Amino acid sequence: METRNILAALAAQAAAMPGRDSITFLADDDAALVMTPAHLLQQAAGWGHYLHRQGVAAGETVLIVLDHDPALFYAFLGCMSIGAVPAFFAPPASRTEIEYYVNQSRQMVQELGVAAIVTMPAFAPYLQALLADTSCRVLDAGTVAQAVADLPADLPLPAGALDIPGHQTAYLQFSSGTTGAKKGVMTSHNAVVSQIKAFNQMLAVTADEVIVSWLPLHHDMGLLSSFLVPLLLGSRSVIMSPLSWIRNPKRLLGIVQQYRGTFTCLPNFAFNHMVRAVRPHEIEGVDLRSWRQILNGSEPIRAESIATFEARFRPYGLGENVVTTGYGMAENTLAIALKPHDEPLQRLWVNLDALQRARQVIPLAADAAGVTCLVASGRVVPGTRLKVVDETGRALPPLQVGEICLQGDSLFTGYHRQPEMTAAVFNDGWFHTGDLGFVADGWVYVTGRQKDLIIVGGKNIHPEDLEEIAGQVPGVYPGRVVAFGLYSDRLGTEQVVIVAETRQPLTPEENHQLAGEIRRRVAQQTEITPRDVRIVNQRWVQKSSSGKVARRANREQYENDFLRHA
Repeated sequence: METRNILAALAAQAAAMPGRDSITFLADDDAALVMTPAHLLQQAAGWGHYLHRQGVAAGETVLIVLDHDPALFYAFLGCMSIGAVPAFFAPPASRTEIEYYVNQSRQMVQELGVAAIVTMPAFAPYLQALLADTSCRVLDAGTVAQAVADLPADLPLPAGALDIPGHQTAYLQFSSGTTGAKKGVMTSHNAVVSQIKAFNQMLAVTADEVIVSWLPLHHDMGLLSSFLVPLLLGSRSVIMSPLSWIRNPKRLLGIVQQYRGTFTCLPNFAFNHMVRAVRPHEIEGVDLRSWRQILNGSEPIRAESIATFEARFRPYGLGENVVTTGYGMAENTLAIALKPHDEPLQRLWVNLDALQRARQVIPLAADAAGVTCLVASGRVVPGTRLKVVDETGRALPPLQVGEICLQGDSLFTGYHRQPEMTAAVFNDGWFHTGDLGFVADGWVYVTGRQKDLIIVGGKNIHPEDLEEIAGQVPGVYPGRVVAFGLYSDRLGTEQVVIVAETRQPLTPEENHQLAGEIRRRVAQQTEITPRDVRIVNQRWVQKSSSGKVARRANREQYENDFLRHA
């Protein structure tokens, strides 16, 4: 872990164990491409050489817009080898999104100064036509791969690649929703090293780890856990396609068995999806005893999701206390708090009304009236300092809900080319996350987002709670629900709107029935009656690059789709 930068760590591995498996890339047909440190270093040199010949210079930003493809890894390292700044960006999910997507890409090129875009052969012509009047180069990843294959196998890394200073930006991570100004989080090599040290200390992730992942690399949890951890710790990762996992989640279990996987990161909705979609007869004989830790992060953590998942897969060898927890964001590279590997999961039963109305945490017995169960995200990771503040910036004592603020070694250095936006989130050296939470006995609990609160009649409603309830209704696509508030002039308060994606197109009658069931369950469990429940087709709900629901963007889309043209 004592390294100058990410490439220097990879080079050290290539020298010490050039043939060791580092990343196993699984295609949808289960064909496996094994990437060793030596192979990754060779590809970094080749891609760096090609990008340099195309005029990409040190300090310039390169967008990597690719589906599940080995070129994701090569382009990232190739950019880094010439001092350019790589940035993964989610590709369009369907052909219907291409027109909107290319216009969005043009905006990014102009606002963020993107020098080049590496993308799929099928998508490259759209971008080339749109960006023909700009200086941005559009590079077809297939063409680049062929050109690199024709280069000498012993091509060295560009001069100075291993001496990049630790404070230099290693990559950009996009943190915003899919509309409005894009926030390119500048992450330094030092921040990455600090973060992976935290993984090593808190979760006991070592060189012996076999990480199994389906998370995309434009997701901060996927980027760090499945790609950067192996590069710096010498562990191994086995990576499958996100779409393959969504369509066939049981495949993840087979991969864990086949490769003796030990560690996986999953958003909370993924626990629910696997419980629902994986049937017992499909996984007879599956052996999950190697699974040492499954990190629940990137979404609000639900006790019921963890308990149901553990009960469902314990007959297949899933051990006790395998599910661990974490809280983080791209601005802190990834993790802010993690549950230490040698401590039990922490739960706290609190008075829901006091939590919502007065931001007070009143611990209660698990069977008390009006109680809700909160799951601790973990303890603050080494190198990070955390405090909870009220609206005036005053630090709050334990068991008081306020905004979570950070300092530390993993913190980002700012939003790329957006100094005003950067200044707006810092106060007296502390980064204001916009997340609400509290600390109890040294454990961090996250209760919601400051800006996403829905206030109905003076009562604070956390949209995550409504999304969780709606997401449990049969027929709703897992993890594809958004709740937000719309202000009513007539009532003088906000009203709740819920939009849920369905697995398949519905008849008008089926649509009406599903919306009614969502409304009924929400009213039954929260005493809040939604003003409107909309059922939409897949890919309507917008999420950020880190997998979080982009509520502001979805509210704007709702107003445009359903109100302005009504």
